[in-house]
Amino acid sequence: MTDGNGRDGALGAIAARGVLLVGCGRMGSALLRGWIAAGVPAGRVRVVEPAPSDWLRDSGAVLEGPWPEAPAAAVLAVKPQVMGEALPVLAGLGAGIPVVSIAAGTTLAALERALGAGRPVVRAMPNTPAAIGRGITAIVGNAAAGEAEMALAEALMEAGGEVVRLPHEGMMDAVTALSGSGPAYVFHLIEAMAAAGEAEGLPAELALRLARATVAGAGALAAETGEAPARLREAVTSPGGTTQAGLAVLMGELPDLMRRTVAAAAARGRDLGREGGG
Repeated sequence: MTDGNGRDGALGAIAARGVLLVGCGRMGSALLRGWIAAGVPAGRVRVVEPAPSDWLRDSGAVLEGPWPEAPAAAVLAVKPQVMGEALPVLAGLGAGIPVVSIAAGTTLAALERALGAGRPVVRAMPNTPAAIGRGITAIVGNAAAGEAEMALAEALMEAGGEVVRLPHEGMMDAVTALSGSGPAYVFHLIEAMAAAGEAEGLPAELALRLARATVAGAGALAAETGEAPARLREAVTSPGGTTQAGLAVLMGELPDLMRRTVAAAAARGRDLGREGGG
């Protein structure tokens, strides 16, 4: 995380110079909302989005006309599959202006080749809870991205929640597989728990309500207390009780299943990097 001065200075630069946002789907919209909430004037954000939502049209962000003359940064908030179409949009960007990319699998090397040698480039991997300010984003920069550029990237991505810096890019595929894809695993857990409750005789609507609130509440408890998950689990588990009976099944299968799940997602991230020439 940035310190107060670093974050405030970066936000000041964004507010004064503006930012270019390429792509404003779900994640781009979450970032834009966060920037506005943090005090960046909507009119200082120039958005390139071929299919703007009604919310985006009403947000006050600039959708037409020239770019900011020298924006503080450009953010590529597009899917990797359309990166080839998005990168040419930045052809006229000043050489020293940093670019932050949230596209999974698009490596720093690939971005450098497309954007020009010597440009500060930061890869970021947020996740969908950023839409409510509860996400977490991992960032890593290239050799040209110094402390000022990394602080700027942190300030931009903190619009969606926590930010952590990675010591090297080699960790990014694992981060993508764990936290980037992780919300989908949790949503499927809610589905599976609700289906199991329904199978035990609960009405479908009630089972889903119980499963959703249980997962959300347990996650909030883990986040708020900061206690080790094992200790929280043990506190709920009475010897010979119902929780222990359920865990006897779950703990026999879940650890290996989760390892294989994350490994498959990480392998796909590496494949995307190779397919993109990274």
